[in-house]
Amino acid sequence: MHYVDFAKGCTPDELTVKEQAGYSLTAGKVKVEVKAFGVNRADTLQRQGNYPPPPGESEILGLEVAGVVSEVASDVSSFKEGDRVCGLVAGGGYATEALVNPAHLMRIPQGMPFFEAAGLTEVFLTAFQCLRTIAHIKPAQRVLIHGGASGVGLAATQLCRYWGVHSAVTASSQEKLSLCEKNGAEQLINYKQQAFDEVLKKAWPEGVDMVLDMVGGDYLNRNLQVLKRDGSVVYLAMLAGRYADNLDMAMLLGKRASIIGTTLRNRSDEYKANLIGEFATACIPAFESKELTVNIDTHYSIKDIDKPHERLENNDTQGKLVVSW
Repeated sequence: MHYVDFAKGCTPDELTVKEQAGYSLTAGKVKVEVKAFGVNRADTLQRQGNYPPPPGESEILGLEVAGVVSEVASDVSSFKEGDRVCGLVAGGGYATEALVNPAHLMRIPQGMPFFEAAGLTEVFLTAFQCLRTIAHIKPAQRVLIHGGASGVGLAATQLCRYWGVHSAVTASSQEKLSLCEKNGAEQLINYKQQAFDEVLKKAWPEGVDMVLDMVGGDYLNRNLQVLKRDGSVVYLAMLAGRYADNLDMAMLLGKRASIIGTTLRNRSDEYKANLIGEFATACIPAFESKELTVNIDTHYSIKDIDKPHERLENNDTQGKLVVSW
């Protein structure tokens, strides 16, 4: 099998494709011949030496794959050889083979190419988890999504539209905001030119039920400013740094607000299986009907593996970056 190798702390152009012996199938797993994989910020952080995989998981980069089932353990009945699948791995996605828990796989929606399926799992599961599993968002409620043109941001915006939830987004350019609008965003805020809290206080004076934030930093109190009573702020990244501004406890208490941090990679196998099962039931048919779509920014060949890492680190994306073998 081939895989992408790296040394901790290396630059994107130091990523290299190497070869090693293929995996031996183990009980309870399926082997997937990987055709394409998605690139995520977690991969760039791991390459930099800042985000190690969970104990016992592959040191190879990569959290999501799409491909064909090539082998099935005798105790697995949910998939068969030849099935087209996409799913989560806790590591090892940047390789031509992956051993995967079958409960972490989904059948690729009919008609969807592998490279597109490679960009589905991580962003949509993350968005689904934040909106539905954590914040319990309901139709007609309002959500503010920071990083609206990111993969997760666009997935969250689409899910809001699909469920009849009103969404506002922040992004850094009119081009990105236009993409957000195409995905269903109703309030468009250029954070370089506008203060999002001031804009939303005028547009939605009653506030939002949830804020989905991957920025952090000085957004904390401003998020609380626009939040309804009993609302929630869900953090899934910290692009502005690991420390937030001084928390206004009076506002937190007065609004009975919940501030929640979440990740997906280090969740238990059972949690991921339940999440994937719920998502597949609720949303996979919508990809087949085109009510939900995967936003692919760029589809790369493996020889250009350095480029998606560079672009993620420069915050230069509008949707998913995916790579095919």
